[in-house]
Amino acid sequence: MFAPTDFFDLDGYAHQALFNNSRIEYAWDALKLLGDYLDQIIVPGIQGTVMDGAYLLGDPIYIGPGSVVEPGVVIKSPAYIGANTEVRQGAYLRGKVLVGDNCVVGHTTEVKNAIFLDGAHAAHFAYVADSILGNQVNLGAGVKLANLKLDRSNVKVKVKEQTYDTGLRKFGAILGDGVQIGCNAVLNPGTLLGPGCIVYGLASVRGYYPANTMIKLLSSLQLSKVDA
Repeated sequence: MFAPTDFFDLDGYAHQALFNNSRIEYAWDALKLLGDYLDQIIVPGIQGTVMDGAYLLGDPIYIGPGSVVEPGVVIKSPAYIGANTEVRQGAYLRGKVLVGDNCVVGHTTEVKNAIFLDGAHAAHFAYVADSILGNQVNLGAGVKLANLKLDRSNVKVKVKEQTYDTGLRKFGAILGDGVQIGCNAVLNPGTLLGPGCIVYGLASVRGYYPANTMIKLLSSLQLSKVDA
């Protein structure tokens, strides 16, 4: 349970070696190895377009063919951006970032210690830290993947009577392939969503949800008709 293949189709993914490492038992373990993996694979280079007014800080940084980095973007090393990906104006990628092909890192979106599999989109005002977005995941505007508990203790995942200590003090979310998150939703530390889950806007989510679960915010307010 919680193996990478429970969340992601890795066939054809350029970086499946990261997830196939013998040290990985649970999907979140890939975040522990991300920095070392990036140092091993990145050959610094710009094969895409970095527009005037964008800032690439430190080595190593790789920008793949067909990708565009717009003005106002700040990318700190180590960072790997795949092919045909958009990094839009004002995005802040602050280290240990692995972004796949055909992705979008959107306007004023902040990303750190995170993995985007192919086709993942965080297009508007998102916060993505210590998290993994599966293939074709989409985050609506203003989605926040919170990564730190208020008491600063290790993030734990509870499923029925079983508790998994992730060993991570900072851990946001694992979003399986095709997960869709509505605008201004907040995913609390240690949220795991199986493939195909849908989270409606404004929801506050925590814990584990199996594939194809639909999660809605239930309001306690009820409107009543008052006769004049």
